[in-house]
Amino acid sequence: MNRKLLLSAVATFMFAGTAVAQPMGGRWDGPMDQRLRGTDGRRSIEPAKRVEVEAFQAADAAPLLGKGPITVAAADGAEAEWKLPVYEAAVVDQLAKLGYDTAVSGADGGQIAQIGIRHEQVVPEEAKRKPVSGAMEVGVSNRGNYTAMALNIDLTKAKKAIIATRLDVRIRDKASNRVLWEGHAEAQTREDDDGLNNGAVAARLASALFAKFADAQVVPAS
Repeated sequence: MNRKLLLSAVATFMFAGTAVAQPMGGRWDGPMDQRLRGTDGRRSIEPAKRVEVEAFQAADAAPLLGKGPITVAAADGAEAEWKLPVYEAAVVDQLAKLGYDTAVSGADGGQIAQIGIRHEQVVPEEAKRKPVSGAMEVGVSNRGNYTAMALNIDLTKAKKAIIATRLDVRIRDKASNRVLWEGHAEAQTREDDDGLNNGAVAARLASALFAKFADAQVVPAS
C-alpha cells in the first residue's frame, strides 16, 4: 500500500471512530423514562414504602379514649367477612396496648371500634414471560450459506399486582352512638400467595394508624 492510500485509510478510521463516540457527549438517545426501565424495556415499579395515615377525634373525647371496655365489629357495608379476621386481630392488639379492655365481647356499655377494609389495584400483574425466545437468520455470504441464531433466556417470574389496602377504624360511644375517634391508614403491597387476607399487611396498617391515636387532629364541636 502506498503512502497516500495509507493516510486515507487512517483518516477514514479516525473519522468513523469520532462519529461513534460523539453521542456519548451528554445526550441520551431516548426520553428520560427509558432510564427507569430494565434491560427488557419494562418500567421498574415497586410499591410505595410510606403508610399514609389520617386521624381525627372529637373535641371533648380525650378523657374517654384509651380506657374502659371496647368491642370490635365490622363497619356497615364492609367487605366480605373472610377478609376481616386478620385486621380485627391487629386492631384488637393495638387497642389493648392503648389501655382498652378488649376481653369484653358483647358488653353493653363502653365503646365499639368499627373496622372497614378496602383494596384497590394500583398496578396490574405483569404478563407471563416466555422463558426462551429468540430469532434465526439464514443468508448467503461470499464464503457460502450461513445460519445465525440468537436466544434470549429469561427465567424470572412475572411480578404480582401492586395493591393499595386501606384500613378504616371508627370508635363510637355505645350509649350515645357518638363518634369519638376515627382514622384510616393506607399502604401499597405486592399481592402474594396469601392474597389480600395478609396478616403482615394488617399489622403494619394497624400499628401505623394507632401510632397517631393520641395525636389525632381535634375536630371542634359543631
